[in-house]
Amino acid sequence: MSKPLISLVHQINPSNARNAALALAEANLLKEVITPIAYDPEAPVWGFLNLLPKKLRTYITNELSRRTWVSPNGVPIQTYPWKEIIRIFLSQTKLASSLGFRSMQLIDWVYVSLDCQVAKHHLDGLDAIYSYEDLAANTFAKAKQQGVLCLYDLPIPFYKMTRRIMQQEAELFPFLTPVIQSIQDPAWKLERKEQEIKLADHVFVASSITKQSLLEIGLDSEKISVIPYGAPVDLFQTQPKTDDCFRAMFVGRVSPRKGVHYLLQAWQELKLTDAELVLVGSNLFPPGWLEQYKDICSHVPSVPHLLLNQYYSSANVLVFPSLVEGFGLVILEAMACGIPVITTPNTGGLDVLTNGLEGFIIPIRDVEAIKEKLEWCYSHPQELAEMGRAARRKAEQLNWGLYRQRLTSRVQEIVNYLNT
Repeated sequence: MSKPLISLVHQINPSNARNAALALAEANLLKEVITPIAYDPEAPVWGFLNLLPKKLRTYITNELSRRTWVSPNGVPIQTYPWKEIIRIFLSQTKLASSLGFRSMQLIDWVYVSLDCQVAKHHLDGLDAIYSYEDLAANTFAKAKQQGVLCLYDLPIPFYKMTRRIMQQEAELFPFLTPVIQSIQDPAWKLERKEQEIKLADHVFVASSITKQSLLEIGLDSEKISVIPYGAPVDLFQTQPKTDDCFRAMFVGRVSPRKGVHYLLQAWQELKLTDAELVLVGSNLFPPGWLEQYKDICSHVPSVPHLLLNQYYSSANVLVFPSLVEGFGLVILEAMACGIPVITTPNTGGLDVLTNGLEGFIIPIRDVEAIKEKLEWCYSHPQELAEMGRAARRKAEQLNWGLYRQRLTSRVQEIVNYLNT
């Protein structure tokens, strides 16, 4: 039997999508990658950027760098760039707000457009299409007509779980409601999510919490594969800490969904001496809200990914108290740096660390539990250091190579089984 032919669709190039594409390419299963932009700063097509004002050019270049797809094993990359370029331009020149467009409207415009292009032009000759949330409704509908298998990658919990948890949060903290995006999605977008799940022949998820979100809506467990993401053990390494200050760190979007407000309350109540809390990531709380904590924490709005190793290595522990998360890649990044993690069951933490060995699993919204574990970390430096060493050892086991191996093996099993 000849090997199945599969194409992969993604809107940008996060590590999970890059490794999924590479996994399929390494197994000679991948026909092409389809994405809005595959940025190559050396390509002549991007010469027009030199015509833009320096500040705008710098921002757009930085934004495009997040879409630097490198061809996996020489496999072609098909792009549809112009709508994404227009979106970035409108967003950064403030023309979007002047024209009455919200940021998410423009993002959805790009996603739906890519979905339509794939449905029209990229299904012929395929055995399966591998696509991600919000990119697959039209593609899967057309694929079903052509007998192409629909493989769906859901990187975050299904929207019903997320909306339930975040609606509870809005009720607890009404002032946060305007910045909780997940409870504001329009009906047509939710209907697309429902359609994608309904049409998917198989769903790949990275965590048991995402699987649980699908079981709650009645999806058959046999249609779900849990394959945790990989730790970037080559990019992130252990480095010696250069001071004696006890430092707790959060990395990610500083937002209600990440549970940062509970961490800040816990830290404020602890009043530890010779200790520091550092938040790394863009602030998505209401304007001015974070200012009330400026005397008890440091906020770093943005750090280039390559410099994150230094930040992790300056910390004693990563605290990631997210309320709902498909998979917190920052957990594995910290573990790769030899940093133990305090996190919740809703982050993928249960799938990659053992409570009490490489870190701690605590309930969501539990200020007292955050305080208890932080105080233990503060009071047990030697045991905490051993936790960090255990975290690095675990990260080395859970590398991206293992993820690729598991994914290709499962994809081949599913395609062969469903085609018999």
